[in-house]
Amino acid sequence: MGNSDTFLEAVKARRTIYGLNKKSPIPDSRIEEIVHHAVLHIPSSFNSQSTRLVVLLGKEHEKFWELVKEVVKPHVPTPEAWKGSEARLNGFQGGCGSILFFEDASVIHEFETKFAMYADKFTQWSEHTNAMHQYVLWTALEQEGLGCNLQHYNPIVDARAKQEWNIPTDWMMKAQLVFGGRAGEPGEKTFKPLEERVFIHGKSS
Repeated sequence: MGNSDTFLEAVKARRTIYGLNKKSPIPDSRIEEIVHHAVLHIPSSFNSQSTRLVVLLGKEHEKFWELVKEVVKPHVPTPEAWKGSEARLNGFQGGCGSILFFEDASVIHEFETKFAMYADKFTQWSEHTNAMHQYVLWTALEQEGLGCNLQHYNPIVDARAKQEWNIPTDWMMKAQLVFGGRAGEPGEKTFKPLEERVFIHGKSS
């Protein structure tokens, strides 16, 4: 096996797991360690380090998804439709934690000013580093035996979350990674042909 094979196996093993429970295979201290490692070592453009994370565990995690239910329900057109939405949100709430991903707008604006030539690119580049944080943490937590799924209830829940956890107003929420003990398996994954997606030029062997 090559040196990258273990990493590539982890990439392959990362899947969306919707069936979650509160039986985490690892302690909260290990989750904290993984989050700290990711934040320290995931790259960002110009080393801007603009990503911010809020980790919610136990009752705080449950509180977040209760807030999501409160803000989503008025936008659901019928009681029948709400039953399906509520069941989905209850599934997220049934996990044991969530990571809220943010970008710090003040940092982005600082770099836009400092490097004016690239000012129109820093928002886009911040999305790139945020996505890397999402992906690395998703993959790492699943390697520890957790199940995860990535959600996007922003911006509808942003104001309530910022008020509840005293989050700075200039942090922009990008996604929510829900995790918990595995209570289900991932669905079947299909792939489009590689010939339509990858083009290699100059291959020597």
